[in-house]
Amino acid sequence: MNTETMLKNALEAEADALGAIDNPWPGFERRERKHRNRRRTALAGMAAVVAAGAGVQAGVIPLPGWAPGIQVAGFNAVLADGPVRGSLAGDKAFLEAMRQQFQDVEDPDETWRIADRGKIEFVYAADVGDTRLVLAVVPLRFGFLEDNALIWYDGPAGAPASRMTEGGRTDAGDTVVTYSQRSAEKPGPLVVVAPAGTTVSVSEGFRYTPEGRVEHAPAQVQKAGTGLAELVLPPAPKPPETKVTVTDGADVLFEGGASTGWSSNKDYRPDEFSAATVTEALGDRTFDRATITRWANSALQDGRLSAEGTALTVRWTGTVNGQPAALLTVQPRGGGVLAYAFHGSADSYRQDLRLLLPAQGVTERPIAWRMRADGKDDKTNQVVVVGAAGTRRLTLQVGSAQPVELTPDATGAATTSAPPQAEARVTAYGETGVDLGTTPVPMFEYDSGGLPGDTPKTRVVG
Repeated sequence: MNTETMLKNALEAEADALGAIDNPWPGFERRERKHRNRRRTALAGMAAVVAAGAGVQAGVIPLPGWAPGIQVAGFNAVLADGPVRGSLAGDKAFLEAMRQQFQDVEDPDETWRIADRGKIEFVYAADVGDTRLVLAVVPLRFGFLEDNALIWYDGPAGAPASRMTEGGRTDAGDTVVTYSQRSAEKPGPLVVVAPAGTTVSVSEGFRYTPEGRVEHAPAQVQKAGTGLAELVLPPAPKPPETKVTVTDGADVLFEGGASTGWSSNKDYRPDEFSAATVTEALGDRTFDRATITRWANSALQDGRLSAEGTALTVRWTGTVNGQPAALLTVQPRGGGVLAYAFHGSADSYRQDLRLLLPAQGVTERPIAWRMRADGKDDKTNQVVVVGAAGTRRLTLQVGSAQPVELTPDATGAATTSAPPQAEARVTAYGETGVDLGTTPVPMFEYDSGGLPGDTPKTRVVG
């Protein structure tokens, strides 16, 4: 068992011991990748000082091949273990030609050059549908610094190496990588490469249930035990939601969405509301039309929904931190309700909330969200609470403490505070003190890439 697996298991065990909280491993992986990037930047700055006189670190003067490099971060290229996989694995002439086709990586203000083409390690090569794909671990060097990347190259099926171009890249230490290119007009490939011996399952499609759950389509197992999935998927009228699960026996190594590129030749986008729909939802509110349209479409696209059959409601408009703000809900026909809060402008805004709610009683219940510091990712104590029409009183209860009364402004919203790590709930009361509903204040979300409602922090059940 390697160090990464031991740490993953330890974090999962700690999460189980603490109760129903999110598995911390995916978040740890994302933060570690960020840390590696920061280390890369810091080391680049340090090496630049050392080499400034010679111009080596800046790339002005090439670094001699014999000169030692500073490794940005240690990694275990799991996917490079074992033989090359895919239908072109035995085409040695093509793979040797590909060594010369890989290009240096151009990052902002720096160029990471291929350190040694002889050390490029091919992971996968195949024709899948109309696409030829190659995945390799590529050694890179920037002045005194060394790093590695998993890089995809793609081209038409049957293409020679000279017609292959970069199709994406990721950290060389990733244990699962995906490639997918879909469009509204034609089929496209989905390839998942995972450690040899694992099993890949793919699920395409989902629905939001009226009870406030995400229900994914049944998963289809692909080539059990090979650590590989190769599919040609049909045209997608809107950006698709494809869920990938990788298991090693009873252990789940990866569960999440596929990295998917999508395009359409049509001017009309099915995941954008019409101007008439937005106008009707806004009603007589005096709010910038372009801003509310941008936010409504952002909510629709984040929920992977089509405008057709999806109801849009502007629940509240006002200001947050001195900027225009709004609370919107979108509801697919017969499904749960997705609530989104935004503040800012059409061109520069922040999504403060995305939450899946049960359909029953959603129009009466209050909705609250926690705020991050403007322009930063720092958590604050600030909580915004919005009551529904007919609300006469609002209260906030933090943990087991006594509820405190909130004072709504003229728009029906109140700003209060709660410790970022503390559980809290808001309750709304109507005429004669009738209880309209109680809603938990969602905890801060760390992974905003998946579907709202797929994690406990983005859903309310009951």
